[in-house]
Parts: sequence; C-alpha cells; structure tokens
Amino acid sequence: MRGPMDSSNRERLKGIFAPIATPFADDEALDTQALEYNMALYRETPLRGYLALGSNGENKSLNEEERQAVVDAVLEGKGDEQIVIAGVMYEAQRCAEQSLEWLASRGVDYALVQSPSYFRKQLTDDCLVRYFSTLADHARIPVLLYNSPGFNGMTLSFELIQRLSEHPNIVGMKDSTPGCDLKIMDLDRDDFSVMVGSIGKLRGFVERGSIGGTVSLADYSPNPAVRLHEALIGGWTPDAESLNQKLNEANHRIAGQFGVPGVKAAMNLLGFRGGIPRRPLYPLDAGQIVSIRTALIEAGVLEP
Repeated sequence: MRGPMDSSNRERLKGIFAPIATPFADDEALDTQALEYNMALYRETPLRGYLALGSNGENKSLNEEERQAVVDAVLEGKGDEQIVIAGVMYEAQRCAEQSLEWLASRGVDYALVQSPSYFRKQLTDDCLVRYFSTLADHARIPVLLYNSPGFNGMTLSFELIQRLSEHPNIVGMKDSTPGCDLKIMDLDRDDFSVMVGSIGKLRGFVERGSIGGTVSLADYSPNPAVRLHEALIGGWTPDAESLNQKLNEANHRIAGQFGVPGVKAAMNLLGFRGGIPRRPLYPLDAGQIVSIRTALIEAGVLEP
C-alpha cells in the first residue's frame, strides 16, 4: 500500500520540465560554465523543473564524473521551488544502484530509470519487473520509469508498466514512445503519473489527464512550452490551437528532424549556450542551421 503523501508526487511533477542539454566546448570538453549560464536563464522562467542526464542530455556520452558535475550544476542553478529529475541509464543493475544512492545523497528529487537493453533477448517482462522493483525497493528517492524505445530499442509493455505501477516507490513514468498511444493513460491516477516526452503528444495526453511532461522544445523555448501547457489545462481555445500548431511544427523541424544537434542549434540561436554535440554525433552545417532559424521564426519565437 502507498502512504498518505502519494498524491503529493503528482502535484510536484505537474507542469513542464526541460530535459537539460549538456553543453560541450569546441574540443568536446564538458562546459560547466555554459550549463550554469543556461540554468540562470531557466531559473527565471515558469518551468516546473528539469531532467538532468536524459537523452537530450547525452547521458550515454558522459563518464561518471561528468554526470555528477552536470547534476551538481543543475541542483545549484535551479529555483527554490523547482524540481530536479535525474536520468539513470545503465546496463548493470549494480551501477544503477550506485547512481541512485549518489543522486539521493545530493538532493535530487526523482530518478528517471531507463531499462537495460544490451541483452534484450533475455530481458523479459519478469526480468525487468525484478530490475525496476528491486531498484525501487532500496532507492531513497522516488522512481519514474522511462519508456524510450527510440533511444535504447526497448519498449516497456503495457502489462509490465501496469505491474510496476503498483510498486510504492515507482510513482510515474515518462513516455517517449513513437506515435500517440493514449492507452497508457489508463494507468494514470493519483499515485502514478504519466508524463509525456514530446510537445507533439502534449495535447492528447493532457486531455486524457496527464500532468505534463519533459519536452525538448523547453530547452530553447521554455516560456512558450509552459504557455501551451497552461492553455491545455485551462481549456482549448483558438489561441491555444494556433500555439499548438506552431510549436508542433517547430519541434518536428528541429528535434524531429535533427535530434540533439538540432535542439542545441536552436538553443544557440535563442541566446542559450547549447554548444556542440559530442561525437559520434555531427553538429549541424550552415544550411541546416538556416533551416532551424527559419523554423524558429515561423514559430514566432525568434525575430526575423
């Protein structure tokens, strides 16, 4: 059984979170000064909080020391009322356990745990139930599931999520599956919150009761992303329809087409310090950056 404070997680997670990009200098060194600069800008926005070490944060391209430096910079730079989620993405459960313990010791609010994937033929639902549930048993912070087949090739089945949603320390999930399978919202309730992973899915999920989500558009346009969420929870209007269309089109042309390099390029154009992606990813070329600029102008978030 869950405790009396269960519903408080839902309130704490309600809103738009920015999946923080990890800035790198031209030599691919971690640029903590750029991250601190970005956090100073984000802190002045109405963002509910941040996801550090997510897919947009290039988690898998960081070593452990760099991961810890990113988390510390985000914790130091956040606003007093803002929430920090941190990604936990490892192949070995032992490494995930150590990460969870360190995150709790630093004061991170929630852990977003992605499933292992390398030995996927053996990673049955029963195996993953054991993985997630035993991690959550000992974690000193609440756990969120990360359903992210586009990044690790593993889709958490509806039945698996349903089983895990009953665990007292698994309080929600981020859904980044392709398309818009609203069936997952059947599991959304006071003690288990479904957070959307794309601005393009925000309307459908919020209309079914989702509390919000972590969307890459918030990395470069946090205020419009929050305005759209507020419009959705306040009731659909013609202005909300226009904003939704503009932001969805921009997201499709930036993150949808170019991924992390596109998000970083958009950040650079809008006054943040996205830096470059770390290899093996390519930074965008001049023509692609022009395309990003055009998308931002047409979305109304960048002056011509």
